[in-house]
Amino acid sequence: MAMRQTPLTCSGHTRPVVDLAFSGVTPYGYFLISACKDGKPMLRQGDTGDWIGTFLGHKGAVWGATLNTDATKAATAAADFTAKVWDAVSGDELITLAHKHIVKSVDFTQDSNYLLTGGQDKLLRIYDLSKPEAEPDVVSGHTSGIKKALWSSDDKQILSADDKTVRLWDRSTMTEVKSLNVAMSVSSMEYVPEGQILVITYGKTIAFHSAETLEQIKSFEAPATINSASLHPAKECLVAGGEDFKLYKYDYNTGEELESYKGHFGPIHCVRFSPDGELYASGSEDGTLRLWQTTVGKTYGLWKCVVPEEENAEAAKARTTLPGTAEEETVAEEIASENSDTVYSSTPEVKA
Repeated sequence: MAMRQTPLTCSGHTRPVVDLAFSGVTPYGYFLISACKDGKPMLRQGDTGDWIGTFLGHKGAVWGATLNTDATKAATAAADFTAKVWDAVSGDELITLAHKHIVKSVDFTQDSNYLLTGGQDKLLRIYDLSKPEAEPDVVSGHTSGIKKALWSSDDKQILSADDKTVRLWDRSTMTEVKSLNVAMSVSSMEYVPEGQILVITYGKTIAFHSAETLEQIKSFEAPATINSASLHPAKECLVAGGEDFKLYKYDYNTGEELESYKGHFGPIHCVRFSPDGELYASGSEDGTLRLWQTTVGKTYGLWKCVVPEEENAEAAKARTTLPGTAEEETVAEEIASENSDTVYSSTPEVKA
């Protein structure tokens, strides 16, 4: 019997969710940050979606958000012409970095000492967070607004994307190493350090390139316009979401479509696998985040496998032939409520 995918819905945002990112695995589990046009990025427990706190301080839509590896710091990029660095434990704003235009992307180095930003003014900026008042290093060369900028190759290189161009930069010389032109506007970019893979989406295409040479490894075509894609940490599969409200899961080796789910009520803007690969998160125009199991039916986080054990299979089989009893209906309701919106229906406004 095929198991039905039951996503966990995380409410709280009041506008479209446009970016999300996971931390690494810490002694306290892993964490998830979401960027939203409501200007209030939120921090959640990664495996359950439980709300931890809201970072209050931006005066415009937040377009990008990220966590450092150990989830002690967060960074956000916003339409109020600033990037901000936050203490992800207390929720306090640590640094505000003024820009000359809308900021779209933020990314920490592995040691959390530097922050890379990119946005509508077509410039990459590298801030030394130990000297936030100092002028940042500036890298110019993009010809339109920067959509995403990521550290790569142990922070020795930078990958950035504007409208139809992906560029690879050398950090030490601040010069362009190579560029890649694509046929349509780049909608998302993900860097996978294990194997040096760059995932790019544009139009209906999900393309995989070498992060060191920008040479294409492979590409897949989806049935709809794709806004975001993410590669599983074990590189067995990938997930993608876009304009048709659906999430698609593909076999990375063969390109075969394994599953597709419709769970959102608007286009999907961002999708990412958790660091352990057990789930993936999606953010949508409908204002929600949803968490999906990579292996449906596995007991993990708030999901509990409810398939009867083998010795109870006969009893379960017999029970299915009877009309539903009140007791069974109660159990079904409890299981349903555990995976329903009501788990996260509060709209918290307090600072973390």
